[in-house]
Amino acid sequence: MTRRTPFLLVIGAWLAAAQPPAPPNPNDPQILRTPDGRNRTDMILKADHEASLKDVEQMRKLLDEVKMDMEKNDRHALSLGTLKKLDEIEKLTKRIRTRMRRY
Repeated sequence: MTRRTPFLLVIGAWLAAAQPPAPPNPNDPQILRTPDGRNRTDMILKADHEASLKDVEQMRKLLDEVKMDMEKNDRHALSLGTLKKLDEIEKLTKRIRTRMRRY
């Protein structure tokens, strides 16, 4: 019987740790709020989402321009403008990825 006690304790601790965290309480005093009472984290997330949507739209336009440049040019020609557009697309991608990993 003494052999089973540690096993049961391990299983009990594992089950207790496996419980999903409780959703945050909106009345929790640790939640940062603006002076007018709105949740600051929600406002930041909403602004980040809107900025990411704008960046995605800009990426789409740049991709359309790169596609037109690639179709227009020969396979041996590569314009400097196309390379700059591709660099800008890469910067936008990193910016969006950084925003998404923040929270």
